[in-house]
Amino acid sequence: MPVLDLPFDTWESTADWLLGAPLRVALILLFAILARWAAHRAIRGVVSRAVVRADEAERSSLERVFDSATGVQRERRRQRALTMGSLLRSVATFVIAGVALLTIMAELGMPLAPLLTSAGIGGVAIGFGAQSLVKDFLSGIFMIIEDQYGVGDMVDTGEAVGTVEEVTLRVTRLRDASGVVWFIRNGEIIRIGNKSHGWAVATIDIPVAYDEDPATVLPLLRETVAEVYADPQWSDKLLEEPSVAGVESVSGGTMTLRVFAKCRPGEQWGVPRVIRERAKERFDAEGVRGPRISPFGDAQV
Repeated sequence: MPVLDLPFDTWESTADWLLGAPLRVALILLFAILARWAAHRAIRGVVSRAVVRADEAERSSLERVFDSATGVQRERRRQRALTMGSLLRSVATFVIAGVALLTIMAELGMPLAPLLTSAGIGGVAIGFGAQSLVKDFLSGIFMIIEDQYGVGDMVDTGEAVGTVEEVTLRVTRLRDASGVVWFIRNGEIIRIGNKSHGWAVATIDIPVAYDEDPATVLPLLRETVAEVYADPQWSDKLLEEPSVAGVESVSGGTMTLRVFAKCRPGEQWGVPRVIRERAKERFDAEGVRGPRISPFGDAQV
C-alpha cells in the first residue's frame, strides 16, 4: 500500500508548527475582530452622547419652540450623527484590517520592507495625482461634522443657489428654482449661505402715495400684519408678530413703508405676498392711495 507522506517528520513537529504561526495568525484575527467590535461600540457611544449633549445644549426659547414644533433640528442632528458614525466605523475597520494584514504577513515570514516601500511610493504618486479628490473628501467630512447644511436646505454656494438634494463626501447636488440640477465639488465651495437654518426674516416694502399721512397709514398697516399673524393659516409659519418699522424712504412721489417678518425657513417668500395682498385690500378700503406712474415713467401724486 502506498505510504502517505506528511509535510512533517513527526507528530511532535506537526504540533509545534500548529502551535506556532497558525495559532498566532488565529489569535491576530481574533484580536482584530475584538478590536473592531470594541471600536464600533465606542463610536456608537460617542455619537449617542454627542446627540444627547446637542439636545440638552442651551438654545434660545424661540429655537426651542421651533424645534419642538417641527423636529427639523432634531432630525438633522440624528442624520449627522448617523453619517459621522458610519464614516468613523469605516475608518476604524480599514485601519484595524490593515494592521492585522501586515502583522499576519510578518508572522508568515513575508518581506514587508519592499511592500511598504512600494506602497509608500505609490501613495505619494496617487497623492499628487488626486489632490483635488482628497480636498473634496476632506471638505465633505468637515461639512458634515460642522453641520453646515443638510438635505432640504436652501443654500447659496456662490456658484448656484438651490435646494440641497444630496450631500456626499465628494459632491453636493443642488436643484435651483428653474429645475436645473447642479453638482458642486465640496472642495470648490469657498463659502456657504444657508437660508433654511433656524429662521428667516422677510423684508416687505409697501409703497404708497407721497402725500399720505404716516400717522394714518402706519396704524392701518400694523392692524393688517396683526390680522395676518392671528390667521391660523399663517400663524404657524410666523415665529412672532411682524413688526412695522415705519417709513423707509420718501422719493419720486412715493413713500415706502417697511415691515419685518420673522418666519420659518422657506416661508420668507410666501409671507411677504400675503402681507402685501392684505395691505392693498385694507388700503383700498380706507382710501389710501398708491403711487401713480406718469406716461414718462415718473411717479406722480
